[in-house]
Amino acid sequence: MAGAKETPRQKMIGMMYLVLTAMLALQVSSALLEKFILLNSSLETSTGSANRINQSTLDNIKATVDKSGNRAADVAVVKQAEEVRTMTSKIVDELEAVKQQLITEAGGGLDEEGRLKNPNEEDKVGIIMVGGRKNGKAYELKEKLNQFTQQLQKYNPNAKFTSLAADAKDDPIASRSKEQRNKDFAELNFEQTPVPAALAVLSQRQSDIRRMEGEILDYLASKVGAQDIKFDKILARVSMESKVVVAGTKFKGEMFLAASSSGISPRMSLNGGAVRVEDGVGKIEFTAQGGTYDKSGLAKRSLVGSISYQAPDGMKTVNFNQEYFVAKPSYEIETASMPPLYLGCANKLSIQSPQLGALWNPTFTANGAAVLTSSERGKITVIPSSAQVSLNVNNGGSLLGTNQFKVNRVPRPTLRVYAGGAEIDERRGMPVSSVRSIQVRAIPDESFKNFMPDDANFRVKGFTVRLAQGGRPIGAPVSLGPNGGSVGALAADAQPGMRYVIEVEGVERRNFRGEISDVPVIQKVYQINLN
Repeated sequence: MAGAKETPRQKMIGMMYLVLTAMLALQVSSALLEKFILLNSSLETSTGSANRINQSTLDNIKATVDKSGNRAADVAVVKQAEEVRTMTSKIVDELEAVKQQLITEAGGGLDEEGRLKNPNEEDKVGIIMVGGRKNGKAYELKEKLNQFTQQLQKYNPNAKFTSLAADAKDDPIASRSKEQRNKDFAELNFEQTPVPAALAVLSQRQSDIRRMEGEILDYLASKVGAQDIKFDKILARVSMESKVVVAGTKFKGEMFLAASSSGISPRMSLNGGAVRVEDGVGKIEFTAQGGTYDKSGLAKRSLVGSISYQAPDGMKTVNFNQEYFVAKPSYEIETASMPPLYLGCANKLSIQSPQLGALWNPTFTANGAAVLTSSERGKITVIPSSAQVSLNVNNGGSLLGTNQFKVNRVPRPTLRVYAGGAEIDERRGMPVSSVRSIQVRAIPDESFKNFMPDDANFRVKGFTVRLAQGGRPIGAPVSLGPNGGSVGALAADAQPGMRYVIEVEGVERRNFRGEISDVPVIQKVYQINLN
């Protein structure tokens, strides 16, 4: 059967025909003859309906061609459609003639109620359709049906029609039966077959033929006026000067109707490349490239393209050249550690672009520093390793700018000595009784501490305290750790006029990673004059 889109009724009839074929293959009893009569009636009704639809299609083709001015190409299509109708009607009539012969000669004609007088007859069906030496009507029909399919397919080479007169080996049901698979078309459909079943077989072929005819006519109808441009898709569009409008400024744009045709498939190109087209609309998407910006931060660019379409008198191309501007993206660097950056420290930067808004998704690289990103867009940590840092700011694969930073070394801390909790005064000295404990603190530079609190962690490694009078030491020295401590062992021998001499072992700093490093200091020796 021909492959085509079927209505629910046609699908039902097709299923019934498969049942019929199975019944014939299995040689069922005559008790089901009434069902074959009903099936044949449904097939004939379907064929008549398809015939009326196909005639309507032909009428529409003629009317369309007439409205289009009877152009030569369209008139040729009308001629082809008429040829299809004539050819189809001829083969349908030949099948009808065979059906009437079966009714008259095998079925004994019709009674007063229009019923077959002898529906059970099988032998006469075989004689008429198969013949004694395979010279029956079915063999002639097979040749004509195959010729019809071949001729019909010439009107649409892309159509795929299956055989209308398949042998058992090519039949989806009969090929499964050992008893049936070797039979030809005539034997399979008409041998030992009662009259109603034989009629149904022929009616099914008529129905298939009309459906195939409908496919070809629909195809020919699509060719009529194919070169006419008919705008059948109307869309409302708004063209805006900008999708971003600053509060307090005017919104400007244009509102219009846009039309396209579903009957043409335009080809579009932009800046030398093909454009993807969906439903007649070109989809444009590319990354805007900057370049030489003017004093306003704008770079002028052009969209150069074309749209080609099939017109009645040949292919037409419409060119366009649309000017647009690429704005130089701006960004702001916010940091508590600028200026400048500090060597080996975690300099936190926040680089944001209000102009790009949701499109702001930057990446960063640097020369002379390592860059650590965070989960927040634009917030990074720069760890300089040289005296100069170049920070590159990129967004969407485009370089927006390079910023230069000077790098300072970490400022040395100030060492301060405390006795009894109070800072000493080297010039005025301190009473003997007030010096019972000593502490040395490494105080970071105030500005550095405020900018880089995670890197401003200093402390002395430890220090040694001696009691001396003139150039002579008194007693054994006392070694104290980073947090200082008691000098009671020396305080017992301390007298006014003596002094405590404090020698710092060294200073160290803990950075943001928790790493400890030595810090060079200028002054390591301090003294407390006792009075």
